[in-house]
Amino acid sequence: MIENEQEYLTFVLNGEEYGVDILCVQEIRVWSGVTELPNKPAYIKGVINLRGVIIPIIDLRQRFGQEPLEYNDKTVTIILKTQDQTDPMVVGVIVDAVSEVYKLNSRSIRKAPSFGNNIEGCFLKGLANVDNKLIILLDSSTLLNQDDLYRAEPTSKIAATQDESNINN
Repeated sequence: MIENEQEYLTFVLNGEEYGVDILCVQEIRVWSGVTELPNKPAYIKGVINLRGVIIPIIDLRQRFGQEPLEYNDKTVTIILKTQDQTDPMVVGVIVDAVSEVYKLNSRSIRKAPSFGNNIEGCFLKGLANVDNKLIILLDSSTLLNQDDLYRAEPTSKIAATQDESNINN
């Protein structure tokens, strides 16, 4: 039996290594400025014009509720595109640095544990142990879902707000 393998581009955010399906990676760009938009969540940095296509740029650190980092020469923007040919979505995600490309089979990917209602797990596809390090694999379909990606607040703040309202009621 032939085992299906899938390639993942890995990148670093706040010292942790994350992976995204390489089939969704359109290109990798060195960080450059963006055109800022008014009245937007802090994690949406603005837009760029990439060969005639206007692409929103998301700081993935901030989207995941982490502290922002000053951009430097290792900071990159990964341009991601959905596999949906009828309604493709293209978005750029700012990450601390690009790491490696790994080929993983389904046996090497473990389901992420349940964190209950306190931590939003919608972006997690699973976890993979590669070379004695744990890689957090992101689910490309939810990562590139407009409703989830453009939510007004990072997911950790939403859970905290919901917890506070439950305590107050």
